[in-house]
Amino acid sequence: MSGTPDARPSPVQSVDRAVTVLEVLAELGEAGVTEISQRLDVHKSTAFRLVTALEARGLVEQVGDRGKYRLGLAVVRLAGAVSDQLDVTRRARPACEELAATTGETVNVALPDGDAAINVDQVRGSSTVAARNWVGERTPLHATSSGKVLMAFCPPVRAAGLAGRLRRFTDATTTRRRDLEEALDKIAVDGFAATREELEVGLNAVAAPVRGADGEVVAALSVSGPSHRLTAERLREITPAVVAAADRASAALGRRV
Repeated sequence: MSGTPDARPSPVQSVDRAVTVLEVLAELGEAGVTEISQRLDVHKSTAFRLVTALEARGLVEQVGDRGKYRLGLAVVRLAGAVSDQLDVTRRARPACEELAATTGETVNVALPDGDAAINVDQVRGSSTVAARNWVGERTPLHATSSGKVLMAFCPPVRAAGLAGRLRRFTDATTTRRRDLEEALDKIAVDGFAATREELEVGLNAVAAPVRGADGEVVAALSVSGPSHRLTAERLREITPAVVAAADRASAALGRRV
């Protein structure tokens, strides 16, 4: 172990060390600064600074006056957020599978992620043998059906989506803030959002909101596919099925109509 304090670690190195502190405490249950410094192979003063920073954010806490630290309650909050996301994926899966079988197209579930929507689950239909895997991808709120649904029904998401520049992805992308706001107001009334080649040329989609037990929108469920199959007419045809699937997913999350 180094006998002197580390010289100005890079921000990335500091983040890596902070994560390692959390991993050490998760493994050991509790540990003192000396033990943490040994596990990280850093000077005690460096370990103390890391622990102090994590303590200030509630990620670690002291165990009485014994000089020991353990994971803090903020870790529980973060883990709970991930658990909620996984719960949405698990409970919505049957509705997604049924919808994919009915439409033959790709079905995705997306959650809000700051100024974007992140796809957390995907079911491929019979027509989508070579479909793109969207899971884990962050997509722009203003240029996707899922993003527009989340903006229309979740005020914080709407504010995040309207805060920055509305990037143009294709000629069909809505880039005027007033036009987007009018579209979102209509989506809130209609209960669904459809996009035609707004994110990618040749890609169309329609999405509906998924609500939690408290009635708040927690996700968007969408069907997407190539424009030669999901024509404007076909989008209108499958929209009731998409809304019904989203309602079934909401019921699985405890939503009562």
